[in-house]
Amino acid sequence: MAEFPMVLILAGLAAYAVLGGADFGAGLWELGARGTGGAAIREHTHRAMAPVWEANHVWLIFVLVICWTAYPTAFASIASTLTIPFFIAGIGVILRGASYAFRTGDPGGREASALSLMLSLSSVLTPFALGAAAGGIASGRVPVGNAAGDALSSWLNPTSMLVGALAVASAAYTAAIYLAGDARREGLDDLAETFRKRALVSGALVGAIAVCGPLVLHEDAKPLYDGLSSGAGLAAGLVSGIAGVTTLVLVHRRRFEPARASAALAVAAIVAGWGLAQEPSFLPGLTLEEAAAEDATLVAIAVSVGFGMLILLPSLALLFRLVLSGRFDPGTESPDTAAATTRSVKPGIPPRAVAATAGIGGVVTLLAEGWLLGVGVALMLSGAVLAFLLLAAPEEESA
Repeated sequence: MAEFPMVLILAGLAAYAVLGGADFGAGLWELGARGTGGAAIREHTHRAMAPVWEANHVWLIFVLVICWTAYPTAFASIASTLTIPFFIAGIGVILRGASYAFRTGDPGGREASALSLMLSLSSVLTPFALGAAAGGIASGRVPVGNAAGDALSSWLNPTSMLVGALAVASAAYTAAIYLAGDARREGLDDLAETFRKRALVSGALVGAIAVCGPLVLHEDAKPLYDGLSSGAGLAAGLVSGIAGVTTLVLVHRRRFEPARASAALAVAAIVAGWGLAQEPSFLPGLTLEEAAAEDATLVAIAVSVGFGMLILLPSLALLFRLVLSGRFDPGTESPDTAAATTRSVKPGIPPRAVAATAGIGGVVTLLAEGWLLGVGVALMLSGAVLAFLLLAAPEEESA
């Protein structure tokens, strides 16, 4: 039970790194978008990300809530020592939201340029600050206690700079792949080629940072280096490397849809490798078992997450499906969607099976104890995943 919330935290971090990272990366690409071509880039990034940017941040909230509930001592130590980078990241999220909101008024001239600059700068500051904070935790610079670590060196150090730079570069890389795929689907071949080139350049940069990473970690964070160079940590690193190379090959061949999945796998494997490399330590001198709350709290977290996912995953699936099919905003339908007349859901998972799995899981979770409680939570999560797959399944035209 002490490890289960950490699995949820790592899964949430992976989801935020992929989805939120693509969101930040899209804003970053607006930084150098100027002139006639720049206007098309800005419009495309805004159209692609505006409907989903707020939903992407649900994973950050998910991670924070799980962490402070399941590991209160560790969360207090992290939040009090890393106040500065978290404050910077929070300001960046607010400025991004404000820039999206103000752009709905269709500003022009200097106002539009100012909003674009605000979006771009916040898209760099936020992932860098969050990456620097993660680097401080990973390198053991956040001790147990209220503000026990140094307010500056805890996140301004070689490992933090490495992870911060990797976070920014990965965000730009992921966003370029996603935006290239969106442009291709909308029939904007010139924009697709523009973002394809950016994906290849940023992907090469991510690879260079990743290659330099072990050298920095060996000198600055030896325990983390040892964890990543052996056992499960090494396996996760190899998976990330293979997925990264595969993504570059797919992008080079203009196969953007499978490149989305392989890019997400590469990022998720990095997050998993971090967690595996630090196991069983959470903070210096504090293991997961010692940091975990009481069993009653951990059980409540498992139950609430199971019920919450039944709502969250299908909702996100429906949102992304509407956006990707061009039906979220009828005025911006993609050519494929506009040409379709009638549609039917592609046969796949029976809706009754989804309802039965989730329903049985909910009943077992409410009534059972011990190992049956785990079975109930597993069934609810399975129902949420099946509902996600059902709603996210592609549609086909009917005659």
